Amino acid sequence: MSIAAPATPAATPKDRPLSVSDTDADRWTPLTDDERRQFHDEGYVVVRNAIDEDRRLRVETIIDEFYAEAKAAGDLWKGDWLHLQGGVIRHPEFVRLLDDNKAFRWIWGLLGWNIYSHHNHLDVNPPLDESGDPERWGWHQDGWRQNSDAEYMGDYYGYEVSRPQFSIKTAMLFSDLSEPDRGSTLIIPGSHLDNSLPRPDDPEDFEHPEGTIQVTGNPGDALVFDRRMWHSRSRNHSDITRKILFLGYTHRWIRPLDPMPLELAEDFWGDLTDVQKQLVGAGPNLPDYWGIHEAGGINDAIPLRAELKERGLLDRSVPWLR
Repeated sequence: MSIAAPATPAATPKDRPLSVSDTDADRWTPLTDDERRQFHDEGYVVVRNAIDEDRRLRVETIIDEFYAEAKAAGDLWKGDWLHLQGGVIRHPEFVRLLDDNKAFRWIWGLLGWNIYSHHNHLDVNPPLDESGDPERWGWHQDGWRQNSDAEYMGDYYGYEVSRPQFSIKTAMLFSDLSEPDRGSTLIIPGSHLDNSLPRPDDPEDFEHPEGTIQVTGNPGDALVFDRRMWHSRSRNHSDITRKILFLGYTHRWIRPLDPMPLELAEDFWGDLTDVQKQLVGAGPNLPDYWGIHEAGGINDAIPLRAELKERGLLDRSVPWLR
């Protein structure tokens, strides 16, 4: 039996334009109520020109070096893929990207100040070898057991209660994904509020779910999305290698998913800001990770909180910015 290839989802549906932020707002510009509502409703935003071209090229060169090293060591996945989990801690330029980009305003604006990167990975995916395996169903929400352990019993409430957000991910683009079928991320806008997605009986014979779009973007753009967003990845049928650095952020009282030993940053630790050290997981004691002093009470010395406070960006009307 031949396997039918899933229909290519539209890059920008006419009835639901891509949710885009192309303002000149810098990383410390607070979100507006409209922007926060937009993200709540859609579950994602594409930030244009999140980093400038000179910096993008510099980081892309570093990515290429990591890829070459992994290939020489025989550490690539099938299809010559690189999937380097916890990769941020391996280079100072990666660490600086955690907060030094225009998309960061969406992170602290939606998660608050008591955050860090619990999950991040560098993905390099060459064009698809057509002799390889057929496309398989890959739709999922991030979070693994968070999707079951923290789920509400809808029968008790009389309606379905959306799972907690917990984390947000930024996908920083380092290659040209402005056209469909270059390995761009597939999403269903608004699906982050749905706890389930119907699955096909045959994972190799399916159509992508209704409402699916490909999130296209230029080098230097960033896709910011709620971890509950149902998402997958398009096949790379182009002649362009897909290069993306995924930066996941969550509350510091949640344990890390990826190994990020701080000793890997020993050579450049002194060059990092206090906020960047917080974002890679540093902290003086356990209560600090809960946002408090050892004796209790909010700890104003936590670096991102201190930064936001100094800039007048704490906001009593927004719970996570109090």
